Amino acid sequence: MSTRDDDILDFDFFDEEEPPTWEEPPEHGSGPPRGRGPRGPRTRFRAPGNLTPLLRLIALIALAILIVVLLVVWAEGCASDRKRDRYGDYMTEIGAIGSASAKLGQDLSTLLTTVGLNQEDLDAKLGGYVQKAENQVQIAEDLTPPGPLQDPNEGAIEALELRVLGLQGLRTVFQETADAEDATEAGLRLAAQSQRLLASDVVWTDFFQAPSDVAIKDEGVEGVEAPSSDFVTEDDLYTARSMAAVWKRIQGASTGGTPSGLHGSGIAYVKALPSGLLLSTTTTTTIHVVTQLAFEIGVTDTGDSQEVRIKVTLTIPKQPEPIVITATIALIDPGETKAVTIQIGTLVPFEETSVKVDVDPVPGETRTDNNTAEYPVIFTL
Repeated sequence: MSTRDDDILDFDFFDEEEPPTWEEPPEHGSGPPRGRGPRGPRTRFRAPGNLTPLLRLIALIALAILIVVLLVVWAEGCASDRKRDRYGDYMTEIGAIGSASAKLGQDLSTLLTTVGLNQEDLDAKLGGYVQKAENQVQIAEDLTPPGPLQDPNEGAIEALELRVLGLQGLRTVFQETADAEDATEAGLRLAAQSQRLLASDVVWTDFFQAPSDVAIKDEGVEGVEAPSSDFVTEDDLYTARSMAAVWKRIQGASTGGTPSGLHGSGIAYVKALPSGLLLSTTTTTTIHVVTQLAFEIGVTDTGDSQEVRIKVTLTIPKQPEPIVITATIALIDPGETKAVTIQIGTLVPFEETSVKVDVDPVPGETRTDNNTAEYPVIFTL
């Protein structure tokens, strides 16, 4: 073999092109290698060796942040639910007390307007009412309200205590005036004690209900409201004049016998609402029917004695059965006119018909011709 052949073999062996690698070859100069023609540029890529671990780290950090955020949101939601439950549970408890107290006020109003009530029965009933009111105060004192509702809870307790004092005061005055003769003086004393009952409603509203709603809003609690509690539903029952009449009626019943004095009641007027049309017994009245249709019935005490529990009945002929609705006026003083409203709506027949009103005679009433009236009407759309 010649020297030329050796050179050729050497060149073929050592200059054979190697497969591309990720490593950049060292620079040997700017010119092309000897013995070869120029070769085009070769694009080579270097993949960062630490890219995959970095991506994994970023993903783990993002996952950890997400978990932390979800835990915080969950914890805040649980805390919010617990707060709402605390406030809601307290309002349910105090609301039950307030409702029971309001029911006691309704019972008192019914008692004082009961026909034939005597001193002995009144005293026994009032004694029971006082015990119930005292128990309600004790239950309210045993409650554990949330921190911001501590002061409002004290306001509720004060309102309940005023009701105890008012009931005790009424019972005491009725006992002390059982043998008295001055109805006016008795009425003044009874009305003074009744002021505590009226004040209790104001205290409940201003010192419990209103500040409770403010605290609930400030604490961001939703879906919870402070309950109301109205002990007095008939304000005019507790005036000096009305209480004097109540006292006279009770003292009269305590002595037995038939009611003394002049007793009577009569229909003063009948008015369609919301139009305000006065009905007439001689002229047909056209009434446009709306969903708010109602009738206001005025009743006058035509005697010189207080009348209680006056029953008023409204009747409208209709097929197959007539419309019959009743309402009760708790109390009317001598010469006074009181109104009661009866809701009808769209139940009426759309035709020419009548509206009949009956007022039950009161005990001792002898004249009853003004207790019934019938009014011709036409109901139309």
